[in-house]
Amino acid sequence: MDNKVTSVEGASMSTATPVSPANVWWSSATLELAPRAAGFHLITDEVVHAIPELEHIEVGILHLFIQHTSASLAINESADPDVRCDLQSHFEQLVPRNAPHYRHTIEGPDDMPAHIKSVLTGTELSIPVKAGALALGTWQGIFLCEHRDQARPRSIVLTLQGKPYSMIGSVRERIRPC
Repeated sequence: MDNKVTSVEGASMSTATPVSPANVWWSSATLELAPRAAGFHLITDEVVHAIPELEHIEVGILHLFIQHTSASLAINESADPDVRCDLQSHFEQLVPRNAPHYRHTIEGPDDMPAHIKSVLTGTELSIPVKAGALALGTWQGIFLCEHRDQARPRSIVLTLQGKPYSMIGSVRERIRPC
């Protein structure tokens, strides 16, 4: 397969040589997070530290899945902490406690709203990996969205799939600044 650059509706794309299953590497880990207050918590560094194999992947994908129904995951701006506060405030208004139509109330006034918030934000993320690092945008970070007031520890399954650097050496090892 050639590596020509083509354009699809104004977007630049390049075709790549297929990777055989023998060249694909898989790794899985579970990140256990301590209980946190309700809110949006930046966990990018914790995710990266939980899967050290990441630095050996030239191209791949990291999939994250939170094993809970009252917490979720999101990618959002990580530079300004006000974004996290605004998101939390908006979610509290968007999904109020003690709504008269809630039937599932046995676990407390924050439980059903937590389930709804989890559905809105999602329980999984897939992030591209390039040159041994997550290919997040400049201001992007990975967030644990904790929707319960009295949260429990949270478990996130991390699954890394990708093509490792060749045995000859990584691009980082071969290209040295002057």
